[in-house]
Amino acid sequence: MNAVKTYFIDVIKKQYINFEGRATRQQYWMYILFYFILSVVIGIIGAILGETIYRILNLVLSLGLFLPTLGIGVRRLHDTDRSGWWFLVGLVPFIGGLVLLVFFCLPGTEGANRFSK
Repeated sequence: MNAVKTYFIDVIKKQYINFEGRATRQQYWMYILFYFILSVVIGIIGAILGETIYRILNLVLSLGLFLPTLGIGVRRLHDTDRSGWWFLVGLVPFIGGLVLLVFFCLPGTEGANRFSK
């Protein structure tokens, strides 16, 4: 339960629209894991209660967590010494997602980065 608070709830509460600084691999992937688990729970609730409820809950989740997910992705890119603008490479079909996946899996650089304050 402490991991949920540390890696998910604190990101939402304390860094909702924070695009500065760094996020370690562990911070990023734990956030993504809890986001995925929450999506699965909403899928199960939607399967029980119907497709309309699922769509509403999924829309609320997606819109509510869009900025924190974007923020932690940008901070993860900063940790690999890349600009947050690299996040836009994800708009390129298929290849962009693979490039971002590689960037997110790379270890962070040591010391101060050009893009983090």
